[in-house]
Amino acid sequence: MNERRPAPANIHPPIAALNKGLGFLETATDRDAVSQFGWNLLREDLSLPSAVIYEDRLLHNLYWMQQFIAEYGVRLAPHGKTTMAPRLFELQLQAGAWGITLATAHQTRVAYEHGVRRVLMANQLVGKGNMAIVARLLHDLDFEFYCLVDSAEQIDQLAAYYSESGQRLRVLIELGVAGGRAGVRDEPQLESVLAALARAGRSIVLSGVEMYEGVLDNETAIRHFLQHAVSVTQRIAADGFFQRTPILLSGAGSAWYDVVAEIFTAANFKDAVEIVLRPGCYLTHDIGAYREAQSRILASNPIARRMSSGLLPALHVWAYVQSVPEAEKAIIGMGKRDAAFDSGLPVPVHHFRPGDAAPKPAAAHWVVTKMMDQHAYMRIARQDDLCVGDMIGFDIAHPCLTFDKWRTLPVLNPQFDVIDVIQTFF
Repeated sequence: MNERRPAPANIHPPIAALNKGLGFLETATDRDAVSQFGWNLLREDLSLPSAVIYEDRLLHNLYWMQQFIAEYGVRLAPHGKTTMAPRLFELQLQAGAWGITLATAHQTRVAYEHGVRRVLMANQLVGKGNMAIVARLLHDLDFEFYCLVDSAEQIDQLAAYYSESGQRLRVLIELGVAGGRAGVRDEPQLESVLAALARAGRSIVLSGVEMYEGVLDNETAIRHFLQHAVSVTQRIAADGFFQRTPILLSGAGSAWYDVVAEIFTAANFKDAVEIVLRPGCYLTHDIGAYREAQSRILASNPIARRMSSGLLPALHVWAYVQSVPEAEKAIIGMGKRDAAFDSGLPVPVHHFRPGDAAPKPAAAHWVVTKMMDQHAYMRIARQDDLCVGDMIGFDIAHPCLTFDKWRTLPVLNPQFDVIDVIQTFF
């Protein structure tokens, strides 16, 4: 490893350089500037706890998913709420993404301000404040925006607002299931939505159909729901309601994108329908539900089986052992403020003692049993060689709720050098 370089005058590492990271500055020179600080995670140049991204794994995941999508001949609009990192949006778009999916008007504005010009807001647009945000963005004729509708009342409100402003809003009908979240549930509701769209005039442009299969956890039910979306799309198309060519048909979170691609492409829409899938967590992956989903996909999907390996965890949280108060308990300086805990607690994978040559695998019996705001309880064995000041790297479950805890995330190479920084905008 390189020798530690002193920070330039008037710079207080790591904060100043973290504000000059990949998420804030845009050129190769800026990346070089970050690298010139010569920081290395294992030399303790970063303040821990810290969430970090491994660049080689991130790029592997980026191209793996883009290749998978291309094999099916569909489009990718990754869900940006996962990272809210414009630099990662740019990376995904450069790799071939059709656009970026987002969930709120605020997120849409952030993406627009950082150069994203096609957004699928996979949510209902409700409220004058949110409508006003989108209306301001629509003054840019190069900005392409879609949102969801599922009720006559919502459509009437949108039509009143956008007809007054003289603008046209592109919408997708969202389909839902009983017990799920938003979305048209039954035939009478669909008929009322279509009637509202008909009376909305030119202000509301029906562009397609959307659904989210992740509200279900049974593959049979998911396949039935997907087939229903295909049938509804075919019926509305036959009745001449759509005002976009090709029609948009969108689904797929990060767990069932393979089944969505299979069902939608099997409908053989040809050029009449543009299929857009929206997984978001694939970029950094995780070791919880999405790892289980990836195992299923690799075992059952013929395209995934032909591709090299699968998705890899690219996001870790590193933290210090700060106390060993009992023979079988270590307290880690990482808590709910630092890592997701809703889909499973972090899993220790690396153990490093400052001064050693390299990290070694964490003991298989080390388990995080509880998290508080700033502390994690880790069960260890009486004979374990674990000391205060040791560094532990953790796999996490649910990247969405880890990214949102960090303003900046260092990007590491395989030698744990800081080579860039990602900035988030939650």
